[in-house]
Amino acid sequence: MHWLITQGRHLNMVLLAFMAVAFMIGVAGALQAPTLSLFLSKEVGVTSFWVGLFYTVNAVAGIAVSMILAKRSDRTGDRRKLIIFCCLMAVANSLVFAFNRHYLTLITLGVFLAALANTTMPQIFALAREYADNSAREVVMFSSIMRAQLSLAWVIGPPLSFMLALKFGFTTMFLCAAGIFVVGALLVAFCLPSVPRIFGPENQAVAAVSGWKNPNVRRLFIASMLMWTCNTMYIIDMPLWITSVLGLPESLAGALMGTAAGLEIPAMILAGMVVKRIGKRRMMVFAVAAGVVFYGGLLLFPTRNALIVLQLFNAIFIGIVAGIGMLWFQDLMPGKAGSATTLFTNSISTGVILAGVLQGSLAQQFGHGSVYWGILVLSILALGLTCRVKDV
Repeated sequence: MHWLITQGRHLNMVLLAFMAVAFMIGVAGALQAPTLSLFLSKEVGVTSFWVGLFYTVNAVAGIAVSMILAKRSDRTGDRRKLIIFCCLMAVANSLVFAFNRHYLTLITLGVFLAALANTTMPQIFALAREYADNSAREVVMFSSIMRAQLSLAWVIGPPLSFMLALKFGFTTMFLCAAGIFVVGALLVAFCLPSVPRIFGPENQAVAAVSGWKNPNVRRLFIASMLMWTCNTMYIIDMPLWITSVLGLPESLAGALMGTAAGLEIPAMILAGMVVKRIGKRRMMVFAVAAGVVFYGGLLLFPTRNALIVLQLFNAIFIGIVAGIGMLWFQDLMPGKAGSATTLFTNSISTGVILAGVLQGSLAQQFGHGSVYWGILVLSILALGLTCRVKDV
């Protein structure tokens, strides 16, 4: 923690502010997401089909809106203003869900506001990258510790979400999220720096060829999408698999997720400490290889103790991919921190959409065991693509 609080000879409150903002916005998001399906089915009263449709529409809208805002943020203005605007849209979205139970309103106005709100986190990480570059900070370590705050938020947020929703009601839960977003907006306005950006001819020329036209960016996007498809398919299917197929207790699913989440944080921080010596490409290849070991291990050793031990490989996989993967996108797209970070988050959203389709189809047609063979194949494809992306 000495690195976090001291840079040179004095306390750097800006770095602490970035950590606080990432944690607060992460907690607010982690309050809403875990209970959303429960809210739609219990409070709004819709069937599973309409719940699934809501998630799909929400993901597609998020991808479209975030890319439009990301391109604009890389070209003009103070990035903080966009972050504050997105935080305020998140407040509005929370209020809509707190006081509205009409499905059509939620899937139109609610989804639109949520798409704007979901741009907040990529923009925070883009601003952090620009600040680190402009102030000669250690970029990888800075980003890794920020990403660890997001993981910590997801350790705390889900149980708090269920406690608030089930004990005090969904209105209270959404109002708490709105209040946290307000605090986050104030922290951004008064504590985060305005980072000047210089758009010279050379930077513009480099940025023009560093986007989707770059084959390395395309390979990394597809690889990242496959990685998150694997992770989401596992999260969706694992509670059903361990109970209906393996005959293990339901409580084990929560224990496995909690173990992985707790191990991800030291994995991220350790990756930030050693990546300068090893390189981003080697770290990512190592992480995806750990994912292949994890998913292969699920098929070979489906016992309670083995599943717990295998979470170490799961934590290495997700912890490194979540932190180093984002930085790799940014390095491959110089001058486009907003677009690069958003492209990374959109690879996650696309993976979530693909995972829902694949998991449901495989489980229904061939049983839960086939899901893990599918995951293993996709993880091997992701490893092959990752090996073909150049180091930066």
